[in-house]
Amino acid sequence: MENQTESSEFIFLGLSSNPQLNIFFFLVFSTIYLLTLSGNVTIILVIRKEPSLYTPMYYFLSHLSFVDICYSTDIVPKMLMNLLMKQKTISFTGCLTQMFFSLLLSVTEVFILSAMAYDRYTAVCHPLHYIAIMNKTLCAYLVMGAWIMGFLFAIINTVPTLSLQFCGIHKISHFSCELPPLLKISCSDTFLNNMILLSSVVIFGLGSFLPTFVSYFQIISTILNIRSPEGRSKAFSTCSSHFIVVGLLYMTGMSQYMKPSSMSSMTIDELFSIQYSILTPMLNPIIYSLKNKEVKRALGRIFGKK
Repeated sequence: MENQTESSEFIFLGLSSNPQLNIFFFLVFSTIYLLTLSGNVTIILVIRKEPSLYTPMYYFLSHLSFVDICYSTDIVPKMLMNLLMKQKTISFTGCLTQMFFSLLLSVTEVFILSAMAYDRYTAVCHPLHYIAIMNKTLCAYLVMGAWIMGFLFAIINTVPTLSLQFCGIHKISHFSCELPPLLKISCSDTFLNNMILLSSVVIFGLGSFLPTFVSYFQIISTILNIRSPEGRSKAFSTCSSHFIVVGLLYMTGMSQYMKPSSMSSMTIDELFSIQYSILTPMLNPIIYSLKNKEVKRALGRIFGKK
């Protein structure tokens, strides 16, 4: 702990040290952040204002939008600030806080996506019992469970980090405080931390991925058994946006935390992080708006369009 308190700052090496390029990145990520906030806030407001969207699917979607707002806000403002600074720094406390919320929100998001997958499974495979199964109590429990899983994952991986020592100048090969690059710069033995991280990613990852996979497998099987082409198209349209979002998040997020160290590089790590922590929160409201006729109709009614 002494080494932590002697030098209480971390220096980010991520993105670029070129001032002109940093200005370009600042403009790009500022635009993305504004789109993320406006898109997700719009989704939340539309769902709250439009009675036709008072259904379990949109209840989960509003919580997903809230998580995306928080996730993006945890990462982007500090990154934008550092892009305008010569010395890209963050305090030790600030780094752990950013890392904690990043872990919390990322896992909460995948479990909310699992709840959305189960909701679609019930709607497609058991339509006659949908209202009885997806009642308000179950929906609230599923969202609460998602936040609890996220909190447990964050605690499990953050608490062991408090005992690590960081010697010399603390340079993080990244643009934010994520756990893998933080472990790389510690002068302590991080074997236990890496094992905890890998084990928790596998347990929590499978805990969210398996229900999602099984739900979508059953959905696809049911859709393929629908004889009417129009019926198949209608059933698939209600799930296609979920397929896209889940695919984007799992492919990048799981790859980042489970890829071999031999495949790790600062550029690859940053690209993965940009995808799941910055681009995905921006893309989610766009995907759900463009692929969802009910949301588009609600937006049209609210903004006075036919």
